[in-house]
Amino acid sequence: MYLVGCHAGPHILRHAKDIAKNNKGARILIVCAETTAVNFHEPDYSIERPCFQLISGTQRTIPNTDGAAYSEIINMGQTFHLRKDLPCLISDYVEESLVKLFWPIGIDDWNSIFWIAHNGGPAVLNNIEDELKLDKEKLKVARHVLSEYGNMSSVGVLFMMDEMRKRSLEQGKTTTGLGNEWGVMFGFGPGLTIEALTLRSVPILD
Repeated sequence: MYLVGCHAGPHILRHAKDIAKNNKGARILIVCAETTAVNFHEPDYSIERPCFQLISGTQRTIPNTDGAAYSEIINMGQTFHLRKDLPCLISDYVEESLVKLFWPIGIDDWNSIFWIAHNGGPAVLNNIEDELKLDKEKLKVARHVLSEYGNMSSVGVLFMMDEMRKRSLEQGKTTTGLGNEWGVMFGFGPGLTIEALTLRSVPILD
C-alpha cells in the first residue's frame, strides 16, 4: 500500500489482524518503509556539513577461510554460521590492511587514528585491540553501539560514524574524529573478506 499517509501504521495492522483472524496459526510480517523521494531537496550548505571525507579503500579476502562466515536460507528463515576462530582470523589480517591504507600518508601508529570497526561481537573487538595494542578508548564507540543496538550488520558502521560525530561535538573536540585527523573504517564479512576505508575527519564548526 502507498499514499496512505500518516495513518498507514494502524491501517496495515488492521489488515494484519484480519489476515491472522481468518488464517489460524498465521504469522504476519509487516514492513513499513518511508522512501518518499519527492520530499528530498538539494543540500542547504548553510546548515548541512560533511562529517568525514572518504579518502581511499582496500579489500582483502583472507585465504583458506571458505565457510568461516556465511548465511543460508532455510524453512525457518535466515541462519548465520561462524567459525570459532573467526576473531583470530580477522585480527591476524587487520594490520595488513592498515599498512596498505596508511603507508602512503606516512602513518604507522594505530593509536594516532580514530576507529570505526564493525562490532560483530566483543571477541572480534578484543582480538583487534590485543593484536594491535590499541588504547582502550580507541574502540569505545564500537563497543557503545554494540551494547546499545547489537550487531546490526552493515548498518553498524554508519551508526558509529554518527556516534563519533556527536561525541566529538559534546566533548569539544576540534574534529569529527574525536580530535584526530585520520581514521579507519573496517567491515568484515563472508569470503572471509576485510573491507577497509581511510577516513579524514573535518573541523567542527560552531
